[in-house]
Amino acid sequence: MAGPGRAIARLDGLTHRHASILALDGVTLEIPGNCLVGLIGPDGVGKSSLLGIVAGAKRIQQGKVEVLGGDMADSRHRSAICPRIAYMPQGLGKNLYADLSVRENIEFFGRLFGQNRDERERRIASLLGGTGLAPFANRLAKNLSGGMRQKLGLCCSLIHHEAARCDRVSLNGDELGAVVALVPLPRRRRPLSHPSVRGGCSLTPSANRSS
Repeated sequence: MAGPGRAIARLDGLTHRHASILALDGVTLEIPGNCLVGLIGPDGVGKSSLLGIVAGAKRIQQGKVEVLGGDMADSRHRSAICPRIAYMPQGLGKNLYADLSVRENIEFFGRLFGQNRDERERRIASLLGGTGLAPFANRLAKNLSGGMRQKLGLCCSLIHHEAARCDRVSLNGDELGAVVALVPLPRRRRPLSHPSVRGGCSLTPSANRSS
């Protein structure tokens, strides 16, 4: 993987509250592209809130957030770049339809983004092959294991662009709690182990639960 590239997100004095709970307190950082970035911490320290704000899914309460070269407080910029950001909300399978098959779920999201049949088929084949879900393409989402649902959720989030993904993965250790990783997506027709970055990002948080 190539070294860090230019920043795809800049946060300056970002503060966010949920009622009386302070989730983010004056956070200032830059998130570079073309590399792996980790936000590490237990539940409730603001990782998902930060990702939601970067993705444009949460309102900025205080501070400044720039993503992909523009101010996220500007509605015109948000409208322009949201198609370049894939955001999977926290919670296993929350963006899935239980009574649709694996393929039907991914195709539904492709249709939402206006992709034609050829484009959908190409991207669906790439995602199913890269995630190992191809043998289960006709299985209903409600019959998938937890890990498969997580993969399917990622496919649905990534169907509309080929840039980068930010995947929050669960850990077994209570000390770390969760990891948020910004890693590149593959080039076309390559498995997920071959990265490249081409102007976008995907934010896919999921909560860790200690046993």
